Amino acid sequence: MSVDPSARIHPTALIEKDVTIGARSAVWDSVHIRHGATIGHDTTIGEKSYVAYDVEIGNFVKINAMVYVCAAVTIEDGVMLSASVTFTNDRSPRALDRALGALETSAPTEETLATRVARGATVGAGAIIGPGIELGPFSMIGMGAVVTRSVPAHGLAFGNPARLVGFVCACGPRVVSLDDLVRSAADAQWPCERCGRRYKRDGDGVALAHDPYPRGVIAP
Repeated sequence: MSVDPSARIHPTALIEKDVTIGARSAVWDSVHIRHGATIGHDTTIGEKSYVAYDVEIGNFVKINAMVYVCAAVTIEDGVMLSASVTFTNDRSPRALDRALGALETSAPTEETLATRVARGATVGAGAIIGPGIELGPFSMIGMGAVVTRSVPAHGLAFGNPARLVGFVCACGPRVVSLDDLVRSAADAQWPCERCGRRYKRDGDGVALAHDPYPRGVIAP
């Protein structure tokens, strides 16, 4: 186990061997982090959360309470996982193996599907993330959503099953609905009323057109 001296680990947390935890990160009560997992710097893992073996979690990540991060999930820098988010990695799970003669392994197999949460994304409370998908940079998933397909950069998706309804700013608020984007001209732009960033149409999505801020720890 490699834990930076500045990291804070609650005494009830269970940290297995070969786990790496970066500077100024915090692991709160009753968290279980399995062997081989990597936690970056300035990251917080809330109480009663579970991080499976060999999971990679980046820097400046906020993981709230009771989050379940299964094997084959990658969490990039600046991601927020709200309370009770659940990841999955198997489309056809069974308790028994294919011969129905023993318990199926919990270790990754050739049927395990990888999921990536790209930098700056937010997943709302109680959302369920299906296997084998990507949540794009600065995307936002609504609370209680059941996500069964990938979401593009800055995409806003919610519902069961989740559907794309618009696009959000790097700082959070929605800047344009999907309907307005579809009806817009190729050179259309939309400002964020909260921070002043401006976005332009980029095919079926949006891209940053103007950023009034110096580049932060993760660039939008």
